[in-house]
Amino acid sequence: MINNLKPKEATAIINSLIGGVVPKIGVQHITVGRSDEIKAFINALEDVKNGHSMMKFWIGDFGSGKSFMLHLLNTVALKQKFVVSNADFTPDNRLYSNDGKGVALYSSIIDNIAIQTKPEGGALPTLLEKWIEQIITKTSEENHLSLLEIRERKYLELIELNIMKTINAITEVGGFDFGTVVAKYYEGYIKDEEQLRRSALKWLKGEYRTKTEAKQDLGVREIINDQNYYDMLKNFCKLFVSMGYFGFMINLDEAINLYKISTSVMREKNYEKILTIYNDCFQGKIAHLFFNIAGTKEVLENERRGFFSYSALKSRLETNKYETSQIRDFAQPVIRLMPLDHNEIFVLLTKLKQIFDFHYKTELEISEADIHIFMEEIFNKPGATEFLTPREVIRDFLNILNIIRQNPEVDVRKLFGDIEISDERPNEQLIESIEEL
Repeated sequence: MINNLKPKEATAIINSLIGGVVPKIGVQHITVGRSDEIKAFINALEDVKNGHSMMKFWIGDFGSGKSFMLHLLNTVALKQKFVVSNADFTPDNRLYSNDGKGVALYSSIIDNIAIQTKPEGGALPTLLEKWIEQIITKTSEENHLSLLEIRERKYLELIELNIMKTINAITEVGGFDFGTVVAKYYEGYIKDEEQLRRSALKWLKGEYRTKTEAKQDLGVREIINDQNYYDMLKNFCKLFVSMGYFGFMINLDEAINLYKISTSVMREKNYEKILTIYNDCFQGKIAHLFFNIAGTKEVLENERRGFFSYSALKSRLETNKYETSQIRDFAQPVIRLMPLDHNEIFVLLTKLKQIFDFHYKTELEISEADIHIFMEEIFNKPGATEFLTPREVIRDFLNILNIIRQNPEVDVRKLFGDIEISDERPNEQLIESIEEL
């Protein structure tokens, strides 16, 4: 049986993979064939721990495991004492916009903040309270007061003063309002005013739409918007590091949705934002921040709509000309995810069978020989070479296990023979045909 597998992880793995998505927890139990990539990532994490920042692009075919890789990076970074977050680019979530789509991406990032004790996300309140407790302890020591005394309402202003002083020392753009809102969160914390705490969280998540409403609720002059959200991410990074974390890692998936933006001007603005972040990371303008972006080869290399359509990005993201499929360079910004080979897929399916049995408390009579036969059937089907992805192999295998579990009398070999291959890839030719506005 797989070591240290928890029931909650097994449930997440089976349910997520059957649904065609990557589980948020437990991905380390189904990792195969990515040891070189992980080693390179751990080396990059060490650089970020030491005060550098990093940006990596994970490029692979549709269904090749990009999203899986990002979740695996999360698991590794959480164990290395990083704060992490995952968010997807969507038609309504972008890096640059002037109609709320930028701050919508920011809100998604902040909502999904995770730490090792809360790997599923939603960890911002936990982090704020942990940081406030550190300020309370520091203030009590400085003023020779017990931890019980310092929490009394009469010392509220003393704590708020220290919150502002500490935040002003670690933040730059927008630091005053940022500190004011954290102080308001503490005030709600001490006075047991849930609405005040919710308002503070609402502001920190970028959910206020007007300055008037924010001023009325919290007494601040500004709100987080499309123009300043990146500064706030940098502020959060500094805050997390001041708490004792080694850095803040942000994973952005589904870059195809930037490629799909219909107007060339708006696409370029988004690519320009990627360039800004890239330059900030590699020129040492920010510390302890790690961005990962996942996309297809087309998203990266297409000269008309992809990252390579923006010349400044192309010059930075072109592959090391000495790299081959056998001789890899994992230190460069772009890491290409090669398809899993058949041996690696066999190991993966064997692991999934064990997890499936653990989850359902069963012992299906599917042998290693049966798994080999399943693979022979699916990889020899018409269309397998062009269209088959690891995602589809996994889903078909788990669907068959579910049929066998609920219908023990079924003919397993016949199920294997009934497999059909379909093209799950997005229609990028259709995207190409969209006229420029």
